[in-house]
Order: sequence, then structure tokens, then C-alpha cells
Amino acid sequence: MSYTERENYLRTAAFEGGEWIPCDLHISPASWTSLREDLEDVLARHPTIFPGFQKGRHDYANWEFGPAHRSGEHFTDAWGCVWDNIWAGLEGQVIEHPLPDWSALATYQVPDPMTTADRGPADWPASRRHVGEARAAGHLTSGGLPHGFLLMRLWYLRGFDNLMADLVEEPPELAALIEMLATHNHRIVREWLDIGVDVVSFGEDLGTQRASTISPATFRKWIAPTYRRLMQPCRDAGAHVYLHSDGHILELVDDLIQCGVTILNPQDLCNGIDNLAREVKGRVCISLDVDRQKIVPFGSRKEIRELVREEAMKLGSPQGGFMFGGGIYPPTPPENVDALCSALEEFRTYWWDGRG
Repeated sequence: MSYTERENYLRTAAFEGGEWIPCDLHISPASWTSLREDLEDVLARHPTIFPGFQKGRHDYANWEFGPAHRSGEHFTDAWGCVWDNIWAGLEGQVIEHPLPDWSALATYQVPDPMTTADRGPADWPASRRHVGEARAAGHLTSGGLPHGFLLMRLWYLRGFDNLMADLVEEPPELAALIEMLATHNHRIVREWLDIGVDVVSFGEDLGTQRASTISPATFRKWIAPTYRRLMQPCRDAGAHVYLHSDGHILELVDDLIQCGVTILNPQDLCNGIDNLAREVKGRVCISLDVDRQKIVPFGSRKEIRELVREEAMKLGSPQGGFMFGGGIYPPTPPENVDALCSALEEFRTYWWDGRG
């Protein structure tokens, strides 16, 4: 039996078996524009990981970095947040917040998601057309919310220190602002569900290097209700709920599953491979964010292979429930990208080719 990419992905997500571990690597614009043709040579050697890739399609001299990704630019998004950037091709950070004082909330206007995206106009007819074309071609279809849709949006709007104080002091304005964000996000989710995607993606960074950004109790009180409000309609419609989060989030896994997450995208080393195997494996599909801080950028070819081998063996199974993901960011050299792709190709069929 041979599955399509879409069939294999959906069977993996649903613990219904498969034929290989899905692998999805994102190349950051910062890596593209620093490695250039050397990176193209690597990707061309690994069509299994990068199907359809063709060399020579990028114009590096005229690369257009997106808003909040341009070095030296102060960009104001649709929410009134001012972004600063010091490294072209990587997302900057918010340095000016539209709601530093609660007195501004009375006149604050949330952007209309039907006409305005975070960093430009919204084009829902084009989104519907692209999903339809992908579906007709038999590809997996997905849509989702912008990265930082709730907890991070709150600190973009209020400032991190202000938000942390809010979560302790619990002013009534906090609940009002969360409701505004929930209503805004719910409209986007409903639009993707009306289009009929296979997967609805949610993403924001809930963890630091060592612990969740807020306590599980605080998450449960202020964030989880909106997560459920956004994710349950996806489940009811038969769509998978994909949640990405950087950082250590083990303390939040129970709540995330209860909210409706079916595919969880955690980082490997800050959560611990053994911890993920013990506390997460089998409960929700793991789309593992392969290390981008230590081994992949700085390790040897042998170390990269051993990391992928350990993760495939400890987190995978013939029933599925495990995927590889991740991103390539500076200062990862081309040879390490090649080592990672080679390791993914070597172990992607581990559970189905007689080795597992």
C-alpha cells in the first residue's frame, strides 16, 4: 500500500499508522540570504525532504523581506504595535505598545479580520482559491491564526511587564481585552472552517527555556477558555488542531490536550526527549521541533544523526503519532543542514522497514 503525502500525514496525526514519518523543514529568510547557492545545493540533494525544489529560483539581490523582518525598520502593524528589527530575515520585537495604559482601551479598535491581516490586507478569496487548488491536487490543506494570537498578542498590546501585573491584579479590562481578541480570532477560525481545511494551525510561544511563561493555573484561568472556544469548532468540523509553541511547555500539555489540540509542535531539547516520551507520546500527535539552538547549528554530523535517531526511536511508533518539523536559522552552516536532511531520510521509515 502506498499513501499520498496527505493521506500519510492525516493517518499519522490520527494514530492510524502510515508509511513514513512526515518531515517538514522551514528555511528562514535569514538563512536563505546568507547561505544562498550553497543552501540550494543541499536542498537539491534531498528531494524527499524538499519535493519539487528547483535551483535558481531565488533572486538574492532583490530579496523582499516581509514586514517586521527588515533590518533597521520600525513597522507598525494593524494592531498599532511598533516592531523593531536588527537582523534582516528574522522577526523583530514590539517596542511600542498601543495599550500601555488601560485608559486607551475605551477607544481602541481591533482590526477587521475579513479585510485586514496583521501586516497587510486580508485576501480571503485568494485563500479560498489556493485551498481549492491544493485540495484538487490531493495535497494537505491548512489555514490558521497568526503567530502570537492570544497570550503573545496581549503582551504586544500591553507590554510584557504590564501583562504579568495584569494576570496578578486581574483588572476588569483584562477580561474585556481577551474577549475582543477571542471574537477577532473566532471569525478567522470560522472562515478557515468554512473553506474546509484539513488542519487549523495555532501558534504562540508559551514557554521559556526552563518553564512555561505563565503558571498552569494562570493559563487555565485566562487563556485556556479562549483556546477551547477557538479549537473546539475545529474538532467539531473534523479538522485537526495544530499548536506550535517554543519553549518549555510540559506543565501545560494536559490543558492543551483538553482545549482540543490534536497535533502538538514542541521543541525537543528544552522539554527533554525522555520527558516527551513519558508524558506526551501516545496522548497527542507530536510534530517535533528539532533542535535549532545547539546540535543542529553547532554539532557534528554524527551528533545530528544521533539526535534524529534517538527522537525517531523514542517518540515514533508504527501506529504513527509522530512527525519531524523544525526550522533552519543562522548560524547553521550548509553541511549541518545536509546532515539533518540525511538523518531525516535515514530514519523516516524506521518503524515500517523492518528496523523498528
